[in-house]
Amino acid sequence: MSLPGETISDGAAPRCDECGRMPKLDVYLSGAGFYIGTYCACGPYTRESGYYRTRELAQAELDTGAYDR
Repeated sequence: MSLPGETISDGAAPRCDECGRMPKLDVYLSGAGFYIGTYCACGPYTRESGYYRTRELAQAELDTGAYDR
């Protein structure tokens, strides 16, 4: 479960207030693993999913839209 405005589906602005860019939804890597989220010129913007052990698992979820936070 996410906090209001923390994810795109929970109301995060579609455009970054700092850089003005539209963050791209894709698979990214953090210290905790791969996740589906958005990233803009300022850095990580939202995390739309939980963490996955491999990029392939995260990409498959993104491709099917089956990911959930």
